[in-house]
Amino acid sequence: MNIQKPTKKEIKNLFKAVFIVFIIAVIVATATNLAVVFSTKGKIFDDISDVTIEDADCIIVLGCGVYEDTPSPLLEDRINIAVDLYFEGKAPKILMSGDHGKSNYDEVNVMRNYAMERGVPSEDIFMDHAGFSTYETMYRAKEIFGVESAIVVTQRYHLYRSLYNANAMGMEVQGVCATGHGFSRSSLLTWNTREILARMKDFFFCIIKPKPTFLGDEIDIGGNGEATLG
Repeated sequence: MNIQKPTKKEIKNLFKAVFIVFIIAVIVATATNLAVVFSTKGKIFDDISDVTIEDADCIIVLGCGVYEDTPSPLLEDRINIAVDLYFEGKAPKILMSGDHGKSNYDEVNVMRNYAMERGVPSEDIFMDHAGFSTYETMYRAKEIFGVESAIVVTQRYHLYRSLYNANAMGMEVQGVCATGHGFSRSSLLTWNTREILARMKDFFFCIIKPKPTFLGDEIDIGGNGEATLG
C-alpha cells in the first residue's frame, strides 16, 4: 500500500493553520485574562483595615489542600486572614468552601477546626462541602447560602478570578490577600500559568453558567453554621 507523502505546499499550509490557531488562542487568553483582572480594580486589598464593604454577609475562604488534619501553608494563611477579619467585625460569619468529595479527604472540617482553635464560635462557621472549584464555590455561595455580599480571602493571584466569578453570580465582593508563606520562583510561575488557563475557563463559564456538581437545599448564611456539620 502506497502512502502518498504530503507536498511542500500541504506542509506549509498545515504550519500556517497551526500558527493561526496559536495566534487566536493567545489573543483569546490575553483578552479574557485582562477582562478578569481589570474587573477587580479597586476591590483587592493587602490590609484588612482597607476593606470598605459594609454589612457583608460573610467571609468566604477558598480551600487549598490539607495534609490529614492540617491545612496546607497557603490555606493556613487564608484562614488566618479570615479569622482576623471576623474579629475585626468585618462580617459575622465565615463560609469555608472546599473539597469534601471523598470520605478520606475533607478540606472544610479541617478549615473549620483550625478557625475554632483560634476562637471563632462553631455557630459562626459554615461549610460548603461541595466547593470543588472557584466557580462552584461562588455559584453555591449565591444559590445555596444566599450570600449577597462577601469578603473573599485567598492569595492575590487567585483573587482576580474569585471576585470575577462572584460578581458574575450577582454578589457584591471585595478581596483580601492572604500573605505569610512566600512562593519560590518556580511555584509562582506554576500557579500563574495555571491561573491564565483557569481565568479563561471561568470567563466562559460565567457566560454559560453551567450548574455545579451539586446543588441541594438552601442554607441561610445568617443562621447557625452547625447546620452544615457532616
